[in-house]
Amino acid sequence: MNIAKMMKQVNDMQAKMADMQNRLGDMEVTGQSAGGKVVVTMNGKAEMRKISIAPELIDASEKDMLEDLIVVACGDAKAKVEAFVAGETEKMMGGLQLPPGVKLPF
Repeated sequence: MNIAKMMKQVNDMQAKMADMQNRLGDMEVTGQSAGGKVVVTMNGKAEMRKISIAPELIDASEKDMLEDLIVVACGDAKAKVEAFVAGETEKMMGGLQLPPGVKLPF
């Protein structure tokens, strides 16, 4: 393996990763629970931006259930963000040939 070629690939990948990090702040992903009655919107960095709760779920006697549904919706949105990031990272690294045993990020 040509070390100069490998370093160029690493530099190219770092530039692509920086670009992806910028794009992640602008994208939006939604997660939901209770059949869409609780919806959480996160950006690609898994930062919560918005939450929507159907009025029929807002009942003081059901507070614990509502809290659980919010946690589930957040987990759903976060899982979608992680899947997107993993897919984009795989695309970027697809052509990168690293020596055996070398893992990214450095």
